[in-house]
Amino acid sequence: MQKRPLTLIFITLLIDVIGIGIIIPILPPLIKSIAGIGLSEAAQWGGLLIFAYAAAQFLFAPVMGALSDKLGRRPVLIVALLGLGIDYILHAVAPTLGLLFVGRVLAGMCGASFTTASAYIADVSPPEKRAQNFGMIGVAFGVGFILGPVIGGFAGAAGPRVPFWIAAALSFANAALCYFMLPESLDKEHRRSFDWKRSNPFGSFAQMRNYPMVLGLMVPLFLLYLASHAVQSNWPFYTMYKFKWDEKMVGISLGIVGLMVAIVQGGLIRIIVPKLGEKKSILVGFGLYFVGMLLFALATNTWMMMSFIGIYTLGGICGPALQGIMAGQVPSNQQGELNGSVTSLMAITSIFGPLIMNNLFSYFTGEKAPLILPGAPMFLGAFLILLATIACIKPLRTIVNIPKENEAE
Repeated sequence: MQKRPLTLIFITLLIDVIGIGIIIPILPPLIKSIAGIGLSEAAQWGGLLIFAYAAAQFLFAPVMGALSDKLGRRPVLIVALLGLGIDYILHAVAPTLGLLFVGRVLAGMCGASFTTASAYIADVSPPEKRAQNFGMIGVAFGVGFILGPVIGGFAGAAGPRVPFWIAAALSFANAALCYFMLPESLDKEHRRSFDWKRSNPFGSFAQMRNYPMVLGLMVPLFLLYLASHAVQSNWPFYTMYKFKWDEKMVGISLGIVGLMVAIVQGGLIRIIVPKLGEKKSILVGFGLYFVGMLLFALATNTWMMMSFIGIYTLGGICGPALQGIMAGQVPSNQQGELNGSVTSLMAITSIFGPLIMNNLFSYFTGEKAPLILPGAPMFLGAFLILLATIACIKPLRTIVNIPKENEAE
């Protein structure tokens, strides 16, 4: 496979992230307007919406991953993008919070775009290029979060539902792009049969027992994903509360986050990972995440918050290195299953992470708080990252790459 498929999958991911980024600054005002509640209560409902999405994704990601191993990556990716577009339309027309939950469940059921894209990248990448190519996902996130939140912040000035129509149009256009232009990456001789026993979260995790190092790395990965919700699920609530930002300022800040992520994933990672190696890149990345999380919690004004973004996003060097190592342990006809397992793992943290972090924020900013501490979720996140760093040391001691030709049945 040459560069064209990677370019197309990057464009697909970029459009997908722009759509996601568009709705982030406007979700708190939408929840407030529909339910007629304040920001602290809206944070709780925002956590529950993420919970609904993650629960559906936890159950269905292994199914979509296994289907991509049987049917190919392209059709599964198209279905995922169509489901996301329908979710955005439901948000755009929802008169009640109940319909928002219906949309989030549907999006979670179909939410395999990044799972399938990761398997696609593994299909077309030689082992020595996997970490760099997985960095494309980070670049897509970075550029998407430059454009998406800025678009959402300004479009939201016309009404809290306008950005959702824009996001829906992008998702449907993205599905059309995949249908007409994206080639299939998994040829028929490398596909495997669909097995319901392996196509559920528990069966999928059980299958990973055949790859002890992958299973071992899922523990620090779980802790890292859980910790990330201290920032990911709380950013608009935390910054609106502590620094009195409005929707436009949240959008601009996320644009800066996106710029830094794009610089790290698109440029620095291609220098740092080959120089340090994948193992050291993981450990250094965890350390930077830890420091960045603490600094976010301690920031007292806008310029400090903006300056600490660089340290936090530089921790992103660990992600592609982790993905590269894990992909190297699994044959090509199980890449979909591997990424389905990882997505389910991410979904578990997305079930509990927002509930823990958003409610922690709500509690320490509410009337009954023993002290006002909006950075409480970040302090917890830093502690979890410290545990993740310790947990990843043992499994990184042994790496055994699986040759592509040694396919598992």
